[in-house]
Amino acid sequence: MATQHATDEAAIRQQVDNLIDGIRARDLDGLKPLYATDIVSFDVQPPLQHVGAEAKMKNWVDVFTIYEEPHYEVHDLTITVDGDVAFAHSLNRLSGRLTNGTTASGFWVRFTACFRKLDGKWLIAHDHVSLPLDFESGKALMDLEP
Repeated sequence: MATQHATDEAAIRQQVDNLIDGIRARDLDGLKPLYATDIVSFDVQPPLQHVGAEAKMKNWVDVFTIYEEPHYEVHDLTITVDGDVAFAHSLNRLSGRLTNGTTASGFWVRFTACFRKLDGKWLIAHDHVSLPLDFESGKALMDLEP
């Protein structure tokens, strides 16, 4: 018999799998239910924060405007669960065929997601996507590999 902790961790892993599937399918309707309505997102594109599920969906619309066939990878996913809150972190890469026909090898980002269990379902209440910074040049390092 699985413990509640193991059941919750499996449900969060399923939500991450649903995120991957939604991105690869360019499925906004599939992505939206993964997020809490009041999500605060610190994404790689401006502004400094995006508040609410609609703002988060706009970020995905922007990605899908650029990527005709997006590929999304999640590596080294680690999940910590305590009651009705959890956090996960991983190294993720977005790559694929662009709408202009070229193929982008993509870049790795650091990803952290905070989950809340709302009405029995694990939702992303906060996410943070970042790139390492070269302090001397002030530029993001987009060529690092895990």
